[in-house]
Amino acid sequence: MNRNTTAASATTRRPRSSAVAARSAATLGAAALLALAAPLAASAHVHVEPGQADAGSYATLTFKVPNESATAGTVGLVVDLPTDTPFTSVSYQPLPGWTAEVTTSTLPEPVEIDGTTVTEAPTQVTWTAEGDTQIAPGQFQQFVISAGAVPDTGSIALPAHQRYSDGTVVDWADATPASGEEPEHPAPTLYVNDAPPADEHAGHTTGDDATTAGLSTSADSASGSGDGAVGPLSIGLGIGGLALGALALVVSVVALTRRPRATSSDASKNGRVDA
Repeated sequence: MNRNTTAASATTRRPRSSAVAARSAATLGAAALLALAAPLAASAHVHVEPGQADAGSYATLTFKVPNESATAGTVGLVVDLPTDTPFTSVSYQPLPGWTAEVTTSTLPEPVEIDGTTVTEAPTQVTWTAEGDTQIAPGQFQQFVISAGAVPDTGSIALPAHQRYSDGTVVDWADATPASGEEPEHPAPTLYVNDAPPADEHAGHTTGDDATTAGLSTSADSASGSGDGAVGPLSIGLGIGGLALGALALVVSVVALTRRPRATSSDASKNGRVDA
């Protein structure tokens, strides 16, 4: 009797173990999908690198521009510079296949900088693709400027306007709230005295190191088409990871739905004691 009863107990426990394993696999699969999807979404923003600079320094700023359209290429970029805390000097690094122009305008209000009243300053940088040049779907491009002196302020918003070949313009101009929650189209932001939000992956490079970093990153993207070698690889790896996560989720669901179930008749049969 005891031997048969033990067998019955083992039979009824196996389905529960399978169910637990299947549920665990489903949880892991869903977690993998979320973990992989989050970095892909975050990486698809126009942002500035490095994200921090010291007041009074001359910073090399790189605007990283990914193409988010599946059907159109990026053919233009406009970056707005601050007018309340202006840079006194802005220059751009030449980029093959693109023309660039720094616009100097009269400031809305005069600004005192180191005892000097400033009434005009650079207010905008515009890049325009030449000929067939564009940032194609799956590619990104880096646009580099040197700006200074960095104002002694908390942070500097640098709204960017991305123009596509189909006429669409995406304005990356939304301010990040104090909570740090990222808006749909956040404006590239340079942090000076303020600390960046906790989820900002911004480096802090100044002086000669900043120049070196800017030159090296821009050198990687010097081709007129936008150097898509890195962009597609990153996107491909992300898509592959999502596919694996989805496969794990499907397998776990199938295992869960197909797990054996012990019936009362089975339990009764296995637990029967012969006379």
